[in-house]
Amino acid sequence: MRIFRLMGLGVITGAAEDDPSAIATYSIAGAQLGTSLLWTSLATWPLMGAVQMMCARIGMVTGEGLASGLRKKIPRPVCIAFVIALLAANTINVGADLAGMAGAAEYLTGWNSHLFAVVFGTAIGVVTVRFRYYQIARILMWLVLSLGAYVVTAFLTRPNWAGVLHNTLVPHWPADRGT
Repeated sequence: MRIFRLMGLGVITGAAEDDPSAIATYSIAGAQLGTSLLWTSLATWPLMGAVQMMCARIGMVTGEGLASGLRKKIPRPVCIAFVIALLAANTINVGADLAGMAGAAEYLTGWNSHLFAVVFGTAIGVVTVRFRYYQIARILMWLVLSLGAYVVTAFLTRPNWAGVLHNTLVPHWPADRGT
């Protein structure tokens, strides 16, 4: 589809932030706080965009990843500590994602979530090793369409749109923080 070629892989990168652990976090926060913290998106979206743009430009200019660029600017032990911390954070995030997918599958089927965690982890590993990058990218671009469910859900739940607009534009802390 031409629209996917025009949007490119940036859409996949943006959609990657909607991983299972993030969706669980959004769901819990939404259930507890509603739209009361929606105003924070006006500050965080431009900041996230700036970080993504800086990383992309560093990669385009140097032809290297962030770790390679940092290695040239900071002492090696500090760079190694950063890489190990990133590896730990990513490992925990993958574990949370597998647990989230397995929990959802258990909810749908009634089968043990541990079985699903192994199946999902194995399937992802096999796909990563066996498929070529462009094949995985094509599949992921089609899966991005599932994010349209957010938009549909926003209308199906029939929120108070005046309240949503107010919570988007007027910064305030919720009186009950869900504690």
